Amino acid sequence: MGELHERRRDRLAARLAAADVDAMLVTRPVNVRYLTGLDSSNAALLVPVGGPAVLATDGRYAGTAALVCPELELVVERRTAETLTSRAAGAGARRLGFEAHDLTVARHADLAALDGDVALAPLPPLVEELRFVKDEDEIVLLAEACAITDRAFDAVLPRLRPGLTERQVAVALERQLVDFGAEGIAFESIVASGPNGAIPHHRPGDRALQPGDLVTMDFGARYAGYHADMTRTVAIGEPAGWQRDVYDLVRAAQQAAVDAAVPDTDVSRVDAAARDLIAAAGHGADFTHGLGHGVGLEIHEAPLMGYGRTGKLMDRVPITAEPGVYLAGRGGVRIEDTLVVRANGPELLTKTTKDLLVL
Repeated sequence: MGELHERRRDRLAARLAAADVDAMLVTRPVNVRYLTGLDSSNAALLVPVGGPAVLATDGRYAGTAALVCPELELVVERRTAETLTSRAAGAGARRLGFEAHDLTVARHADLAALDGDVALAPLPPLVEELRFVKDEDEIVLLAEACAITDRAFDAVLPRLRPGLTERQVAVALERQLVDFGAEGIAFESIVASGPNGAIPHHRPGDRALQPGDLVTMDFGARYAGYHADMTRTVAIGEPAGWQRDVYDLVRAAQQAAVDAAVPDTDVSRVDAAARDLIAAAGHGADFTHGLGHGVGLEIHEAPLMGYGRTGKLMDRVPITAEPGVYLAGRGGVRIEDTLVVRANGPELLTKTTKDLLVL
């Protein structure tokens, strides 16, 4: 993996010259991980335009850093950003770029007060721009996270029955994710039953599943740092006509969005592929969120796909497609897949059936 991370650092360094800086200070933990492989709550990376990068972390992570990225010079200090800023100044850097979206005002003041003739220059999210298109190695890890998610759903599905609470279902899903190899959950799981299904981000509670409920489960595995995201809605007992109608509508809208997710397509057009279908059926006001988002080392990454969002999809960009219809006091339906945009058509990573399962 060392060569992979080195190539990523080289790509970043090539962008720094155009940004008119001598080096960049990377402080966002997820970006440090992307460029080095080190998962740490306290680390920073100095990437010069020319020459090797320098990693700083404290003693808690020094041993891990030596194992994960032995090719890097390692500085063991708790004040990582300050240490590397002084290092850049001592090496003759005159303009040091920093992650303007991460560095706080207070931290910036601390760095500006250090000795040394170096100017701090705010930079746009350059590392996030590199992370937008995934390496095939990343897609392999994301696919495994999704496979674990599929297996967990299949294992829990036969246990769903009236009387089981939303919280019990969520705990069962999360336990299965870990049992099947996840390092943890990708995000706080959502289990919403009956009228709670009308709340897109309902927190699972003590409501017991009841005959006639639609139950929405939105959950995912985190594997080697990569996040899966899948939503399925099932019926407890034979669904009413309106429930089938809404389910069929959301499924058709979700498939339309998946089909539209091809390279060079505006993200707003992918959103519209689902949203227009739902609106034409009279439920436009009941689809209350964006269509989806990118996934990777974070559960929510670029691109964000919704009405009014800008940008284009590209080959090897993983996204979610998750339209929903939410009817206050009655319930809701959401169907979501994680997929990869490909030149030859979308590649679904979550493969669980989207037929309405009646339990």
